[in-house]
Amino acid sequence: MDKFSIFSVIFLISLLEFTNGLYFHIGETERKCFIEEIPDETNVIVNYKVELYDPRSGGFMPSSPGIGMHVEVRDPDDKIILSRVYSSEGRISFTSHTPGEHVICMYSNSTAWFSGSQLRVHLDIQVGEHAVNYGDVVQKEKLSELQLRIRQLLDQVEQITKEQNYQRYREERFRQTSESTNSRVLWWSVTQTAVLIVMGAWQMKHLKSFFEAKKLV
Repeated sequence: MDKFSIFSVIFLISLLEFTNGLYFHIGETERKCFIEEIPDETNVIVNYKVELYDPRSGGFMPSSPGIGMHVEVRDPDDKIILSRVYSSEGRISFTSHTPGEHVICMYSNSTAWFSGSQLRVHLDIQVGEHAVNYGDVVQKEKLSELQLRIRQLLDQVEQITKEQNYQRYREERFRQTSESTNSRVLWWSVTQTAVLIVMGAWQMKHLKSFFEAKKLV
């Protein structure tokens, strides 16, 4: 294996080790969307927690049970994978069937209960083998520590393969777009040249007729 291949594998592993943990503020009527590039047939888990702004303390406190979040997930073809209302804290899971950019949108399920208050939403998106709860796997399959480590490595290798296939898919799409653009530019240039030739021929004919009419030639 050459140095470039080793670097590629290390880079992909570093990507797999990354999970998107963040928080954001959202108002009653606001809609927040996030784009996640996901290979096909990949499990995704979204953990979230909603906190309500407390004007007395100036901080955020746990939200009431009535406050929830409407979550909508769309695939690269703009088809809805998931759309439902969840409670103020929970876990959402889905499986991608099409490689590409998946859009995850969240907004509050009410516009009247908060009296203009602001919400803070903690969000953690886990993709691939990070979405697997290995504690449950150990209990269900009665795996030893060595078997569990092998299972984790196999899942990582499988996810790396999916990432590589996705990168090849993106490269193919980019190549098709480039070829289509080059073809359109070529035909546009040919059309421009043809129009210039026709206009030049028409002008020459018109000038010849003008000179003949004026008896200059």
